[in-house]
Amino acid sequence: MRELEQRGSSDLVEVEPAVRRIVSDVRRNGDRALRRYAERWDGLCKKDAVRVPESDLHDAWQKTSAELQDAITQAAANIRRYCEWQKPQEWRREIHPGVRVGQLIRPLESVGCYVPGGRYPLPSTLLMTVIPAQVAGVPQIRVVSPHPAQATLAAAAFLGVKEFYRVGGAQAVAALAYGTESIPRVNKIVGPGNRYVTAAKKLVAFDCAIEFLAGPTEAVFISEEGDPFFIACDMVAQAEHDPDALCIFITNSRKLAKSVQAEVQRRTRTNLIAASSLSHRGVILLVASSDDAIDTANRIAPEHLTLPTALAPAVKNAGSVFLNEFTPQSAGDYISGPNHVLPTGSMARVRGGLSVLDYVRIISCQEVSREGIQRIALQGIVLAEAEGLRGHSESLRVRCSHA
Repeated sequence: MRELEQRGSSDLVEVEPAVRRIVSDVRRNGDRALRRYAERWDGLCKKDAVRVPESDLHDAWQKTSAELQDAITQAAANIRRYCEWQKPQEWRREIHPGVRVGQLIRPLESVGCYVPGGRYPLPSTLLMTVIPAQVAGVPQIRVVSPHPAQATLAAAAFLGVKEFYRVGGAQAVAALAYGTESIPRVNKIVGPGNRYVTAAKKLVAFDCAIEFLAGPTEAVFISEEGDPFFIACDMVAQAEHDPDALCIFITNSRKLAKSVQAEVQRRTRTNLIAASSLSHRGVILLVASSDDAIDTANRIAPEHLTLPTALAPAVKNAGSVFLNEFTPQSAGDYISGPNHVLPTGSMARVRGGLSVLDYVRIISCQEVSREGIQRIALQGIVLAEAEGLRGHSESLRVRCSHA
């Protein structure tokens, strides 16, 4: 448990020197460096432009099966509706007579959405990163993805993405953070990636905002009398993301633990990535009670957490919560609506997943009338003088005398 609590988002030490060189090279040399890395690692041909023509995006949508088009359409609708419900609203209220306060909501001017394209093409991540930006009202949305699959290009076309660049890795992060001749810089970079992407986001974070550092997938499951087939299927599903994925089953039933263990072993015989992940980082924890189970999960602060609805009020730390046995974590990965870009490495102790809030600025607003300044100035003057800031107190006093 101590090891689980103290884990970081990912082990970046090994890759940071190489990432630092790549980021520095792209920052200094722009497209020349970006193309060199993209041709080496991202499948970019010498004759190809870094930016994918919009006509290619539309062709990808036309060539996509009706079944996949329907799935993209439905997933996008659910994600968009959830984002609309999530979007913060402007408001103004009178906190005292003559003193009105409120908040303004303004979108970021530009964002870069990183969509992985290595082990698996992830059109779902394009939906999860672009749609909240659109709902927030971000005018400039730039997508980067190495080896973009047809499904990813099709999803971009469906959403009306204008700027799609076929580059990835640390070089794409550097291009988004600092700008090149082909890729204008952005205000913020969002989206998951491998260790090189994560290390690059960490490196540029003081120059370009990021949402958080997302490491390998994490999933925790709590059950006392659930279906071992459901639990095992969900563990295998999350484990197949990455050989470094962390999957944990917590129960107070030794019988259920044994059943889940056997079912996981059976289901990983033909899934080599899941087998590797679960053999090295799969854990079954036996606890004394349901209270101990939820306390253990809160200490771990996982990216994904599945548990009975009755235990939901006790959840404190989790990236996304899945209630009851007919809510697979895969539903959240694709279709139910909430975002699947989630905090790992215990970051769920301080924040939830990617949301519309990551794409907007919430700006405080206040307006004081003649009547209002007379109501609040005296206390403000006392506080200012207690801090020794005479200019502050005078700015309040002079208005009070003219009100």
